[in-house]
Amino acid sequence: MSLPRHPNTELLLEAWQRLDDPSLEKAVSPLTHNHPDLLDALFVIERNHDGFWVFRNAGRALEARIGRSLSEHDFVPLWTGYDKDMITAFLGSVLQNRLPGIIQASGETLNGQSIDIELSFTPIGRNMLKGQKADRLLGLYQVIGTEAALKGRPIWRHRLTALHPPVARDGQPYLKLVANNN
Repeated sequence: MSLPRHPNTELLLEAWQRLDDPSLEKAVSPLTHNHPDLLDALFVIERNHDGFWVFRNAGRALEARIGRSLSEHDFVPLWTGYDKDMITAFLGSVLQNRLPGIIQASGETLNGQSIDIELSFTPIGRNMLKGQKADRLLGLYQVIGTEAALKGRPIWRHRLTALHPPVARDGQPYLKLVANNN
């Protein structure tokens, strides 16, 4: 399924692909000065032993959009109602399948102004953590369109509009059918 993506989302997914696939290492990497808003929109979340998805760090632009420091805070309560359950399942799917996924959402301020948002998540692989197994995801929080509609107010509520979970790689079947005619 093809979906419109923010240019920085495309950049992050291409970079993850190069890290995950050694045959793509020689591909030309884009320069960060060509994407000045990328680094401040990145964040890392980790599933802790209690099952919470805790921010390990977050870029300044993301913290400004949310209106507070995010370090050591749970990611899931940024969402409302049943969206929390879907977000938790989505993040687990990205981690389990070790493949990227994308969330499309709307963000609202306290005065009801809203804006479209795109979040992309990539697993942080063992090759990036020197062999350690960690339940961490690299995230990118991108506003689609102009932030002028927010009138400088922080986003306090997020609502899902679409989930694009990872599609599992082809592999061995997990179910084997055996028939006995006796």
